[in-house]
Amino acid sequence: MGIQKRLVGSYLVVIFITVLILEIFLMVYVRYYYLHNVERILMNQAELSASFFQQYFAEEDLEKQSYRLLKGFAHNSDAQVQIINSSGRLLQDSTGLPGGNDMTTYLDVRTALQGQPGTWRGKDPSTQEAILAVSFPLRAHDIIVGEVRFVTSLTETLHTVNRIAVVLICVGLLVIAIVTILGLLLSRTITRSIKDLKQAADQMTEGDFSIRVHKRYQDELGSLADTLNMMAGRILKSEQLKNDFISSVSHELRTPLTSIKGWAITLKSSGNHNEQILKEGFAIIESESDRLSRMVEELLDFSKLDNGRIVIHSAPVHLSELLHHVGRQLAPRAARQGVSLEIQAEENLPTIQVDENRLKQVLINLIDNSLKFTDASGRIFVHAHTALGQVVITVEDTGAGIAEEDLENVLQKFYKVDQHAPGSGLGLSISDEIIKLHHGELRIISEVGKGTKVQIYLPIKEK
Repeated sequence: MGIQKRLVGSYLVVIFITVLILEIFLMVYVRYYYLHNVERILMNQAELSASFFQQYFAEEDLEKQSYRLLKGFAHNSDAQVQIINSSGRLLQDSTGLPGGNDMTTYLDVRTALQGQPGTWRGKDPSTQEAILAVSFPLRAHDIIVGEVRFVTSLTETLHTVNRIAVVLICVGLLVIAIVTILGLLLSRTITRSIKDLKQAADQMTEGDFSIRVHKRYQDELGSLADTLNMMAGRILKSEQLKNDFISSVSHELRTPLTSIKGWAITLKSSGNHNEQILKEGFAIIESESDRLSRMVEELLDFSKLDNGRIVIHSAPVHLSELLHHVGRQLAPRAARQGVSLEIQAEENLPTIQVDENRLKQVLINLIDNSLKFTDASGRIFVHAHTALGQVVITVEDTGAGIAEEDLENVLQKFYKVDQHAPGSGLGLSISDEIIKLHHGELRIISEVGKGTKVQIYLPIKEK
């Protein structure tokens, strides 16, 4: 069963039960109101009649004056009037019913003979018509000498009650019909959004992440549509980055392999006669092999980080010594490019608990990036200091800088500002993950044309 049917069904069940309860309550109340009103009118007439008898005929014999009393009581009432003596025998009836009948079979008559007003509702024995009877005792000097009985037909009253009940039922059915239509319309506003989301999710399941969900309303489903669209956009972007990464890595791997193969063929054909060519060839093969190794290491690190398999082996490290060691390692390359590489460490830097090889990997990667994008006569400045219980390592260059729209993405996997630049696009992402594994933080500040500043914040752990 679809969600729209369930929603409309739920509306209908609730409304049907509510309307049914209201219908029953109103019909019971209307019936009670009309019947009680008829009973009250008859009771008032009977009470006035009894009061009139007590005031003017208390000294008279009831049986002798019964005809006069009947004419007086019936003159002001449309109901059937009966005069009954103290033994329950009918004396007079306004409809011409012969006297002498025993009336004690009726509950209202027996109740009135006991001194209390009585009522009875039932069917006329001869016509089977619904009637209401009210009896009131007639007293003479506090002695019950008989009773006056008013009887009226309930046919018209019950017809009126039934007509009202029919109207109420029609109104109830109309309400249910209106609610059904409104329920269908309102549920459609919900189910349309859900259908849009389902169709988009189905297409995404098939691999089509270009689909976008139409946001119909500013509600939870609208927020879900925004989230789904954002997710699809990010997946598309990740797919594009992955494809660019594969293309870039393929190119990066092909270049050194081509170089190694070319020099291997050259060395093979030249023999051992030209020592200069041998030295040059072996140097290039060694350099390109190192380049391949670094790329493979990056890919392995990425795989380990992605699967959470990198383990940090922390040990006490003298940061100043590590920084100068990295500086000496990269100084020849900086000199070849004509870039000034300066290392500066604050005096009395504390010993920190880190994985020395991993931190060295991060520093080399950051300085390597600076060297890639810093022109000759440029400057790379690496310094470290303490601040608020942390060691802050800064790698700052005067290179090309990073555009603001790229800055928020440079730590993503596979992302490269320049797709034609060398490298896999994993270096900064791996560096960021390594710093996080040390419970630290890596921040990047950059401005196009002025340079980039990368800051590493590492906690100082007490021994």
